[in-house]
Amino acid sequence: MPKFRFHKLAAIAVLIGFAAWMGTGEFSSVGSAADKSVTTDKHAGAGKSAEPGAGQPEAAKPKTAQAEPKAAPRTVAVVTPPRKTYARAIRISGLTEADKRAVLAARVAGVIDKLPVKQGDHVKTGDLVLMLAAEEKISNVDNAKQLLVQRKAELDAAERLAKTGNLPKLQLDTARSNLTLAQSQLDTAQAELDRNEVKAPFDGVIDRIPVELGSSVMQGGEVATVLKLDPVIARGEISERDLRYVKIGDEADVRLVNDQKVTGTVRYISRDASSQTRTFRVEVAIPNADGSIPAGMTAEITLSAEPTNAVMLPRSVVTLGDKGDLGIRAVGNDDKVAFFPIDLVDDTPHGLVLGGIPDEARIIVAGQELVKEGDLVKPVEADQATINKLIGEATAGTQ
Repeated sequence: MPKFRFHKLAAIAVLIGFAAWMGTGEFSSVGSAADKSVTTDKHAGAGKSAEPGAGQPEAAKPKTAQAEPKAAPRTVAVVTPPRKTYARAIRISGLTEADKRAVLAARVAGVIDKLPVKQGDHVKTGDLVLMLAAEEKISNVDNAKQLLVQRKAELDAAERLAKTGNLPKLQLDTARSNLTLAQSQLDTAQAELDRNEVKAPFDGVIDRIPVELGSSVMQGGEVATVLKLDPVIARGEISERDLRYVKIGDEADVRLVNDQKVTGTVRYISRDASSQTRTFRVEVAIPNADGSIPAGMTAEITLSAEPTNAVMLPRSVVTLGDKGDLGIRAVGNDDKVAFFPIDLVDDTPHGLVLGGIPDEARIIVAGQELVKEGDLVKPVEADQATINKLIGEATAGTQ
């Protein structure tokens, strides 16, 4: 029992001693000594002028700043191309169509009695295209005409008698009423007969006749198709970006799929864009007196906008800017690279016609892909062969 009590007292003594040591805060005499040594060194060197980095490890000493050699400016070839006035060309795909198109139909049912035209015939406004059998209606018209002649004679006689006082005024009024009634009956009979006739609504060409002489047709059945091909229309869709450059009355060049080239005039520009493509319908009227241009032919329409000041450059000069837009790189007066977005005026076989480039801009024609905006470069004028090439292309493109 005394042995057990001794161990318990020993444990309590150790615990009290550990707690007292923790309370002093002295955990490492080595670390404390090091701190004091550093503090002493600081106080000792306060009145002395020591060299920077003295007493510090070699790795902790600051490195002496060394001037790194700058890269030499990159050499680029530049050229100042000639400026000319170009007409902006807007090319759109389209097709030809008839100025007017009418599908003629029978107004009454019947059997075809007359068919004086055939496919391909030219007709004038009011020409008979087809007539249905109408013997009874023709007879009614003849009877109505005879009755009208009789009523007119009766009125003439009544007027003569009325002037001599031998006919009462009431009978004269009856004669006039009978004449009016006869005229109305003739008009009705003639209208019934006209319903059996199909006439051309305008000058044009008979494009299709799906019926034959002697065949029967129902009311509303198709009997012929008439096209007006003078002028013929070249129709296309223009983008909303190019819409501002085109106006009614502008001249347009049209190249057909058979390489035939014709010239027309813009006669219509839609003011309502297509909901699917956001494009606007444009119509070009082309003279076609001989009817040589058919409807439905593929065509390339070139619209010429107002002339603008631009330059012609090879396609290789065009590059992408930092924001992904197309443009060219040029050298300013400070020999630094600048980027200019371009306005594509035309795309010709000789090169690109570009607007939006400042006057006297020294355009980089070699090395533009190796520099970026703000770089300092060493511009060198392009060789004479390159300049001659640019001048030659610009001259050829305007011919």
